[in-house]
Amino acid sequence: MEARRETPLGDTQDPFAAPGARLQRLLRWVRRNSLIPILLLAAAVRFYDLTAEAIWGDEGSSVLLARYPLSEIWRHAAFDVHPPLYFMLLRGWIGLFGDGIFALRCFSALPGIATVGLGMWLVDRLATRRAAVIAGVLLALLPTAVRYSQDVRMYALLGLLLLAANLALVYWVRRPQRHRYLVVYALLMGAALYTHYFAVFAALSHWLYLGLVRLLPGFRLRHVQQPGWWLANLGIAVLFLPWLPSLLGLLQHMDELKVGGDVGWEDPVTLASLPSMIWAWLTQDDGEQWSLPVFVGMPLAMLVLVGVALMRDRTVNHGSVLLALYTLVPLLLVFAVSFITPVFVDRYLMAYALGLPMLAALAIDRLYGNARVLALAVLVSWIGIELTGVNNNATVDRDDQFNVAVEFVNQHFVSGDRIVTSDMLFYLSYVYYNRTDAKIRLYTPPAADGRSTRPNEYGFGTLVSEDVYLDRLADLPDGSDRIWLIGSLNDPDEYPPLTAEWQRTREVHGGDIYARLYVRPSADKPGG
Repeated sequence: MEARRETPLGDTQDPFAAPGARLQRLLRWVRRNSLIPILLLAAAVRFYDLTAEAIWGDEGSSVLLARYPLSEIWRHAAFDVHPPLYFMLLRGWIGLFGDGIFALRCFSALPGIATVGLGMWLVDRLATRRAAVIAGVLLALLPTAVRYSQDVRMYALLGLLLLAANLALVYWVRRPQRHRYLVVYALLMGAALYTHYFAVFAALSHWLYLGLVRLLPGFRLRHVQQPGWWLANLGIAVLFLPWLPSLLGLLQHMDELKVGGDVGWEDPVTLASLPSMIWAWLTQDDGEQWSLPVFVGMPLAMLVLVGVALMRDRTVNHGSVLLALYTLVPLLLVFAVSFITPVFVDRYLMAYALGLPMLAALAIDRLYGNARVLALAVLVSWIGIELTGVNNNATVDRDDQFNVAVEFVNQHFVSGDRIVTSDMLFYLSYVYYNRTDAKIRLYTPPAADGRSTRPNEYGFGTLVSEDVYLDRLADLPDGSDRIWLIGSLNDPDEYPPLTAEWQRTREVHGGDIYARLYVRPSADKPGG
């Protein structure tokens, strides 16, 4: 007898098949062919309006730093709050594809999309294909991941490296005799530490995982005692050793970083900051407008799902423990440290937020066996919450953007015009959009007690030469008869009043950012 073959999805040979059978075939097809449509979904939400938001100050600093030679990137990053790898890679990317805003942001969007595929792969190793599909959908729509996949910063790259390191660790735990997995793990963790200092929390979570599964009842995995694991971590330390003096030097100059505003700008944390972070991860909103039961209830519901994933984990390797530690340890540690030094910023923790939808997928998958209605309700609710966040992220007013003001100046610029910005972040953005031959100046008026307000050589100040700073408008070169002032409508006193001989002749707003042209009447030339 000929073997029975499965009818492909969409086959019309059996139009009267029972709806239940059709659903089963649909589910089988989705499980077998899920990667491409999920990656397309991830790409759609990340490339949607990719260039709508203007380059902001931190992104501008990335581009400025990436324009230096590699040796100079290494030197300048030693004075910055982030290590050098991302900027070195961005330099190579710009060399290949240019520094247009679309090309720049693709350098984050593509790792963001790849991270979704890696997350599916990881969950597939830890549980079932169904759990992997659910994880892929939830990762594709995770609002904080979408947001920072559209940013010319290192956060999407960090997420890719850390998920890949988790995957390498899982493969090694399953087959500890294959040391090549540890070699890959060490290289990935080394690269992650050269991308962002907060990668150290991933290493800590991995140590805690191996230590905890050694103590759990049943199969007691002894991987934490294996020489290979210790050698791999020694390898990570050796890889990071060339950068260690730079990190220690940076830690010794925290006061200089605070003066420049590169650290210490974060708001002090409160008890409400922790649930607000979960809201920000899932909705791109702090959630504080909701009533207390809703504000606290949603993060608690997420915690319950984590508990379900842990309690129903019957696997030998206890992969849910790994994901829970990877997600919660950095979140709670950074929250606790922030009561001393505020560093509780959503983008710093974005790579760890990736664990939350994967844990939810494990919980939903494990509920599906005996509580299908509940599992589907949780899945639909989670997707609904994420879609709210995706919509919040995609809501961009193109007229409320910094580049509106800069492009106006580009269009009406006359040779000899002077351009002055009032803020370091404005300066960094302006330099990216500037299409004139003018040297952009940064206004740094002395404080009331006479102290200089110029940034020092640490943080963003490492990217700015001394001749950019302008302590007084009167210090502009002789013959400066046309001055563009770039500032914020929210700070009307950032510039001193100009003398009566100056007249404001043009003004444009990009949201609360303005560009104003002041001209001496005798210098107002036709075409200006």
